[in-house]
Amino acid sequence: MNSPQSAVTHSNNAEKFLPMLTLAAQEVFAMMLGATLESCPADEEVVPQYTSMVGLAGALCGLMRIQCTAASAHKIASSMLGGDPGAVPDALLDAMGEVCNMVAGNFKSKLLGVTDSCMLSVPTVITGADYDLHPVGNGLRCQVQLRYEGAPLAITLDVHE
Repeated sequence: MNSPQSAVTHSNNAEKFLPMLTLAAQEVFAMMLGATLESCPADEEVVPQYTSMVGLAGALCGLMRIQCTAASAHKIASSMLGGDPGAVPDALLDAMGEVCNMVAGNFKSKLLGVTDSCMLSVPTVITGADYDLHPVGNGLRCQVQLRYEGAPLAITLDVHE
């Protein structure tokens, strides 16, 4: 994993956070799933059927989320658990939550001065696509779209100022 970078004011963080967010996701997917995440055009639509979220509080406040199709969620869970997650439906939700938790933890470890002063919430997983997420207040949104097993995957970080 790459060395941490210092955190600065949010206005300068978009260009710094995007490559760090991408790298954090690539490292977790390589280590935990044996998968390589590839670039995906930002305009390719991700129709999320599973959204896993982890809150960040402390030196960095916000929300990280991973959105993917049901097929991708099943592949993620199968890779993590080494079996069919359909046999234990809660296992798929646990796997999706844990992947988001690991990406969030890896991301915050790349920020100097944030690792020990930023806590992560318990993961939450939403199923279905008929919802809207509205972050409250001013902030910064960083989103990367990557391809996992040929399907688009969106990873978003909303940071509150």
